[in-house]
Amino acid sequence: MPLHRLRALDTCAVSDALDTLNLPGATTGIGPLWAVQGPIAGRVRTVLVGPRTSGSPAQHVAAAAIEAAHPGDVLVIANGGRTDVSSWGGILTLAARRQGIGGVIIDGACRDIAESAELDFPVYGRAVVPVSARGRIVQLAMEEPVEVAGVLVRPGDVVLADRNGVVFVPQAVLDRVISLAERIVAREIAMAAAVRAGQPVTEVMHDSKFPTIEESQ
Repeated sequence: MPLHRLRALDTCAVSDALDTLNLPGATTGIGPLWAVQGPIAGRVRTVLVGPRTSGSPAQHVAAAAIEAAHPGDVLVIANGGRTDVSSWGGILTLAARRQGIGGVIIDGACRDIAESAELDFPVYGRAVVPVSARGRIVQLAMEEPVEVAGVLVRPGDVVLADRNGVVFVPQAVLDRVISLAERIVAREIAMAAAVRAGQPVTEVMHDSKFPTIEESQ
């Protein structure tokens, strides 16, 4: 898996590549919840959570997913964008860090963010709140397809997250997306050089200067 190549890119270039290929994958509204240093990229492990509907004891959200994950995997917790309850906290961060997990992406909220920062564990989501998951939400499934910010995410997909946001790439098209994103980056470097050399930005930023789907074949 060419994760080193993906990690060398940014989410903007990957989003542009996905756009060019008419593929979904870029999300909105999800970003780093502390000043994460550098991007994270890894294989997705999914967790689906939802409202608690019974009083029976339940395993804590994401605990089993942490134990099942391999070093470098990234947990993706789908909670429908809810920001009124936490889907992640400090003890989970500690366990995930010990397991070698690369980070967590939450379509929802987390708490104990200071502990994540202290442990240098990347957390991306929509909000930080003090409200516990206990008695409010439960884990419904893991390692199944989930929806994150309108994007269908499957176990085994790959995620890239940085200060710009979060993008998901299906494993089947990963090489193609990375190759196109690398060409986009090279082209933007050349465009920036042209602007520095005095070329009018109206010419540099013309639509004809950007990759097309035909060029990605």
